[in-house]
Amino acid sequence: MSETIKVTIWNEYRHEMTKPSVREMYPQGMHHAIAEGLIGNFAIHTATLDEPEHGLTAEVLANTDVLIWWGHVAHKEVADEIADRVTARVLQGMGFIALHSSHYAKVFKKLMGTTCSLLYRDAGEKERLWVTAPGHPIAEGIGPYFELEQEEMYGEFFDIPSPDEVVFTSWFEGGNVFRSGCCFNRGQGKIFYFRPGHELYPTYRDANVLRVISNAVGWAAPVKRDLPRYGKAVPALEVILPKNMK
Repeated sequence: MSETIKVTIWNEYRHEMTKPSVREMYPQGMHHAIAEGLIGNFAIHTATLDEPEHGLTAEVLANTDVLIWWGHVAHKEVADEIADRVTARVLQGMGFIALHSSHYAKVFKKLMGTTCSLLYRDAGEKERLWVTAPGHPIAEGIGPYFELEQEEMYGEFFDIPSPDEVVFTSWFEGGNVFRSGCCFNRGQGKIFYFRPGHELYPTYRDANVLRVISNAVGWAAPVKRDLPRYGKAVPALEVILPKNMK
């Protein structure tokens, strides 16, 4: 039996509180819709922006194997101290999954080191997500492609470092394309950016989207091993022969 993966789903939880159409679609918030749809041996915890310390205390993060993040209108309200805390945990090995507009999240931008800017257009276009790394575990159970009938368009150029692997590439009805499923390694942590998830559409009710996120949790979970040592190495591993030192 596989070991239980401890997952924290973080959502700024603003659109659901201010937009009736979003609240109707996600009455308990997108974070709960994602939690209900994940498939795997997961222990799931949720957190939101307006909780103390944004729900991301040192204790919560210490008990998180993979953190899923959704943000949009309130990136600037995330305290720098908390963003630094999350970034440090990713570098120590915690997996991080950034969804949709979280490309502008403080944590994601810190980990990428670029603007993470892109083109966008919200016209409710069809999106076709092609699997461009069919051997990758995040693509398990997904056909050659899947479609979302309505989504916000994100288009290239996407100002991120070259991903270690691009698992999905999107085509939109209006003609744009986008690297929609990007994998990165930072320190001991694994990061997956997944594009779909505009709040106006029922994307987090889609079985393929939820399967991808579930697969990504398994992929991003930390490897169970001691963290590397850094700094001065004493004693030496091998005998060091005397040298003529001037």
